[in-house]
Amino acid sequence: MSAVNDTKLNSAIFLLTGIPGQEEVHLWISIPFCFIYVFSILGNSTILFIIKTDPSLHEPMYILLSMLAITDLGLLISTIPTILGIYLFNSREISLDACFAQLFFIHSFAMIESSILLLMAFDRFVAISNPLRYASILTLPRIFKMGLVCVLRGMAVSFPFPFLLKRFQYCRVNVLSHSYCLHQDVMKLACSDITVNYIYGLFLTISMDGLDSLLIFLSYLMILKMVLSVASHTEGFRALNTCVSHLCAILLFYTPEIALSLTHRLGKGSSPLLQIVLGYIYLLIPPLMNPIVYSVKSRHFRGRIIRVFV
Repeated sequence: MSAVNDTKLNSAIFLLTGIPGQEEVHLWISIPFCFIYVFSILGNSTILFIIKTDPSLHEPMYILLSMLAITDLGLLISTIPTILGIYLFNSREISLDACFAQLFFIHSFAMIESSILLLMAFDRFVAISNPLRYASILTLPRIFKMGLVCVLRGMAVSFPFPFLLKRFQYCRVNVLSHSYCLHQDVMKLACSDITVNYIYGLFLTISMDGLDSLLIFLSYLMILKMVLSVASHTEGFRALNTCVSHLCAILLFYTPEIALSLTHRLGKGSSPLLQIVLGYIYLLIPPLMNPIVYSVKSRHFRGRIIRVFV
């Protein structure tokens, strides 16, 4: 009997999780998810359309905003099949290869978004500290090259995840904690030693997200120092006001990500529902809120949106 219990199977599928105990109302729960996806895709697509068709918006800040919108669309497309599959069709099964592909794209887009938020902080720093040379420092070719570096960086650090997980055998209990695949969630189901995966995931969290958030924090410290040194309080307030949208995007992205990472690594006794809710907030709320925040806070951009739809 012990031999049977110790048997390790390389399972062909994983089982995704919706909201435990609420299976009978999954169809109703799918309604807000559908609205979130529709409004998020429409909002980010609208941003891309307006920036592409309006030459006056072909500036570094708006080009970076379009990169952020593309990344948010990537995150949405990566999670749509499994989340809506569970709530609309009760389709919980996902193959190992499909799961590994999904987690690769989710982690890649998350890393890319972190890098783009860092670029946007650098953009605000240059615009406030050296406005006369802003256009010559952040030229469009340079912006596109930095964006390409962000993409390659995010894909390169996420590329080992599927291979690190594929070498494992997985136990009979193959139920994941979320409606989609994450590296830190899948590795817990392995019957083998996951030390390498744990160390690599922790290293990336500290060296990528930790470094990005630290550099963003330092950028804003220097921005605040320069604003406080300006004699005119009106000019200082106007300069800080251009950073509000970006600060909101940072809080929307990093707050749930850090909370989710901590609950996966340290919160062994935490509620499964808390992990599920944090997971949804982490992946779905930034793509939904970023277009709203930038549309509300940027008069120039809001005017272009009104001109398109009215």
